[in-house]
Amino acid sequence: MKTLGKKIRLLRHQKGWSQEDVAKRLDISIPAFSKIETGITDINLSRLEQIADLFEMSVVQLLTFNDAEGELKYANELESVNKKLMDRETEVIDLQKKVIELFEELRQSKATA
Repeated sequence: MKTLGKKIRLLRHQKGWSQEDVAKRLDISIPAFSKIETGITDINLSRLEQIADLFEMSVVQLLTFNDAEGELKYANELESVNKKLMDRETEVIDLQKKVIELFEELRQSKATA
């Protein structure tokens, strides 16, 4: 349930609402709502429907909601890290080639000596 709480918190932030604002709309205490957001309290179906209505979405939409901005951020970070990794792999391959070339030079110089 912690991920659901995170989704609810994100939706609340997107609306610019405080925990107090949402708690009042749900007719619950601020600590009770805080426990929902942190995943301490499990949400029953009627409360889930109430929260979904508050954010103008269905229960299914609420349960399957994803943070597109967050996913995009992580996708960009992953792309950047992958590029760095590929650059490092290229460097390693180049260094391996140099080691092989130096080894061959050393072997040939010993053979002629």
